[in-house]
Amino acid sequence: MRAPNPSALTLDGTNSYVVGRWVVDPGPAIPSHVEAVRRALDDGIEGVVLTHSHADHAEAAGEFGVPVVLPRDGDSVGPFSAIATPGHSSDSVCLLFGRVCFTGDTVLGEGSVFIAPGEGSLSAYLDSLRRLRSLDLSVLCPGHGPEVWDPAAKLDEYIAHRLDRERRLLDALASGLRTEEELLSAAWPEVPAPLRPAAALTLEAHLEKLRSEGRLPPELQH
Repeated sequence: MRAPNPSALTLDGTNSYVVGRWVVDPGPAIPSHVEAVRRALDDGIEGVVLTHSHADHAEAAGEFGVPVVLPRDGDSVGPFSAIATPGHSSDSVCLLFGRVCFTGDTVLGEGSVFIAPGEGSLSAYLDSLRRLRSLDLSVLCPGHGPEVWDPAAKLDEYIAHRLDRERRLLDALASGLRTEEELLSAAWPEVPAPLRPAAALTLEAHLEKLRSEGRLPPELQH
């Protein structure tokens, strides 16, 4: 079920899923969406499981009167096993149901994932993508956008995309560019104006990663 909360960052809305008697990411507390989730639970509800704590995924969690779980790495919850995938947020997990993977905001059905410095970590995110890539998955069910039926190709694309951004940023720095606007124009040239602030935060996440690796020009290293 897709919540009616479209935006530049949520795409056409937050996806909620029902598996047996469990709800994955019940989404925002919009009455029509909560009611749609309830209607999908023909046999009643046993619990709610979250991929992370952001409000567009978790706000409605308390609407069903059942236990709410945000699992940690290796936990088993209902029919799911959790794998920690920090990066978008520090508490992000993916939920495995056989070879089906509910990815929350770790992988989207289209577009790329927002990584903000502080709460998120680009280094951790790349490690999480590589961890998912090592699994034998049949489909990714994302928090936003359509299902992904070629998980390996999508994950390869995501990893390559981040590394290409990093290469562009390093090239821009090597050419002497330093201001936020200059670096965004060089490494994120296709980003539309409404997403420019999000791209600026992602730029900071890239700089944070490069600084931790000692790869920034000396005047930016500290």
